[in-house]
Amino acid sequence: MPHALEVAPRLLGAQLSLDSEQGPVTIRITEVEAYMGLGSGGRYDPGSHSKDRKTDRNASMFLGPGHAYVYFSYGMHFALNLVCSPEGIASGVLIRSGEVLDGIELARERRLAKRSKGSDPSTLKDKDLARGPGNFAAALGITRPAHDGLDLFARPFAIRQAEDLEVKIVSGPRVGVAGIAGGPEFPWRFWIDRDRTVSAFKPGRNAPRA
Repeated sequence: MPHALEVAPRLLGAQLSLDSEQGPVTIRITEVEAYMGLGSGGRYDPGSHSKDRKTDRNASMFLGPGHAYVYFSYGMHFALNLVCSPEGIASGVLIRSGEVLDGIELARERRLAKRSKGSDPSTLKDKDLARGPGNFAAALGITRPAHDGLDLFARPFAIRQAEDLEVKIVSGPRVGVAGIAGGPEFPWRFWIDRDRTVSAFKPGRNAPRA
């Protein structure tokens, strides 16, 4: 049975595209995090939205593999997850960061629209357009109302398998996850080593250190 821990490192280097009325954007995935939920087996994951039960918020995590689970984070931005397990079992991969390959001007326009008025647009570097889960979703044009529960392998989405098989993949604790779930016992963040688009690590509240 596939689950998030198996799928997460295999997503690195893959290209995710989303078409819209404004045009298409394609992003190469460089950083992800795995989350295991209800029914997925293995160790209980206190950092997962679906760790205990199905709710209106996390319902898409219980769809079949390949679907999108989109949530609104900190009242500020959306985040995109790829559902991994069979229907009725919850596990997913949070797509944290990537490199914009196509549609870079549209991605930049979307990111600038989220910035405060008066901010200098020249400070938004290409490497930062999809760096971090909120920025990744914004660059693609992802929202919960429009995209939660959709199939990421069908239009308006498309996924192309990673072509660069020589990249070095490393792993470590998840970013900003509170408590034990954000510590070294859960090294469920995976990223392409030395890639400039990977986000900086920030420990979560009360997360243990190695």
